Amino acid sequence: MDLAKARVAVQGFGNAGSIAARLIEEEGSTVVAVSDSTGGIHNAAGLDVAKVINWKSEHGTVQGFPGATDITNAQVLEVDCDILIPAALENQITSRNASRIKARLVAEAANGPTTPDADEILFKNGVFLIPDILCNAGGVTVSYFEWVQDLNRDHWSELVVNAKLKDIMVTAFAETLQMSTHESVNMRTAAYLLAVKRVADAMEMRGLYP
Repeated sequence: MDLAKARVAVQGFGNAGSIAARLIEEEGSTVVAVSDSTGGIHNAAGLDVAKVINWKSEHGTVQGFPGATDITNAQVLEVDCDILIPAALENQITSRNASRIKARLVAEAANGPTTPDADEILFKNGVFLIPDILCNAGGVTVSYFEWVQDLNRDHWSELVVNAKLKDIMVTAFAETLQMSTHESVNMRTAAYLLAVKRVADAMEMRGLYP
């Protein structure tokens, strides 16, 4: 997918959602819909993310943003887009609405936004889903970096941190995708398979401990 031509919808406009919207806009994508706890906004021609962030800061809501149509949180999930980023609450994509998801790719920035039944429907409909355990693992990975720096009495620049993070995340994605392709399963199941395999390999290598 060419990000420069991608249309993106983001459900949830807090720390995860607003930053995801800003970063993907910087990649050239067009953010067409966003929402927060009060509701959502939509503009098929695109939203200026920085202006939406300022509007929310001033008014406490994204709704009412000039040039956009107010919609519900549920409607944000179903807008016509290429990438959907659920970054709000769990259990937002369910068996009731999964068949109406128009996005080609769902990237879970929230924890557990998709139910197991919805997973199967999306997979059957050809929607590529990046599961939460992989998609939003950047934060905990950088927390690990902080721990390592503390142990070593070291300090890395933001540039170094981002480079190390990108290396780990890209590798993790590639390994999960390879498992998904090899086993003909969705990405969430592939992530579980990969995790269990790593534990099994470690136990086989070192034995039970203690």
